[in-house]
Amino acid sequence: MSASRQGTDSTRPPLRIFHEEAIRQAVDDVTALLSAENAFEALARGRALVPPPLGVDLPGVQGEVHVKGAWIHDAPIFAFKAATGFYANASRGLPSGSGLVLVFDSSTGFPLAVLADNGYLTDLRTAAAGALAVRLLAPDASLRVAVLGTGVQGRMQIRLTGRVREVREVHAWSPSSESRDRYAEEMGQILGVPVTPESSPESAVSGADLVITATPARKPLLELGMLSPGVTVVALGSDGPEKTELAPDLLSHADKVVTDLTDQCLRIGELHHAVDAGVMVSTDVHAELGQILVGARPGREGSEDIVCDLTGVGAQDAAIAAVAYSALAGAS
Repeated sequence: MSASRQGTDSTRPPLRIFHEEAIRQAVDDVTALLSAENAFEALARGRALVPPPLGVDLPGVQGEVHVKGAWIHDAPIFAFKAATGFYANASRGLPSGSGLVLVFDSSTGFPLAVLADNGYLTDLRTAAAGALAVRLLAPDASLRVAVLGTGVQGRMQIRLTGRVREVREVHAWSPSSESRDRYAEEMGQILGVPVTPESSPESAVSGADLVITATPARKPLLELGMLSPGVTVVALGSDGPEKTELAPDLLSHADKVVTDLTDQCLRIGELHHAVDAGVMVSTDVHAELGQILVGARPGREGSEDIVCDLTGVGAQDAAIAAVAYSALAGAS
């Protein structure tokens, strides 16, 4: 037996399994927002080792799988997650998203835990990144918000947005009238503000200060000319090379385009489509979100049209997995 395989199970840490209910109790909105700050600060300061994401589409079943992860320098763990989206599940009465996170000891490489979260940590870290973008880029005012996509992410996004800005009203669109009506009723009660279902993306975004897009669209939902001056668009859905929610010229005409990770957005984000269309080049990007967070680049400067392209970065998964594992392991 080689030296790398020597040893017995008794010398290795036990592999622990934590389930969704315990994970939800251990990681709340405030914790998620702090983890997002940690992730984007690490990215901005060059303290995150982030491999390219792996994405696989499963033809014929409207399914996709994303594998992302990272190590943040000096962290005691590194983590990788597999998150799935199977969009025909709704017709079966099942959630569209699921997944799990694997946590490893960064000094030995031994697996420490399986976070069987059914996609909760992915959903929460995505919403936290969107809220961070709102905090850094949206007008510092009571906001009229448009939400395109009324699934889990559309709900989490507006909930966490309410933690960083005052929301005065919400206008929501989904391809399903039943889904958008249910969203309006339920989120209106949760938020305590008017939530109006809209029959089209254009009517939803009319007059909006902040637009959040959280759909699996593969054709643009928003075109140039639909949005009001001074708007902030936080686009979350384009996490694969075929996905897109924004017309390329909407990005090219923005005063500022901000990314979560420019190199990644050039491969799978809204930026990817704008560059492919020949209306932008990579140097047109104003900043990465982490650069604005640490003060290396300015955020909003007056009445500007700003688009933030969020594709989901492995550093976010590592950061939220670290706080989840720490809380769970310490409590058990």
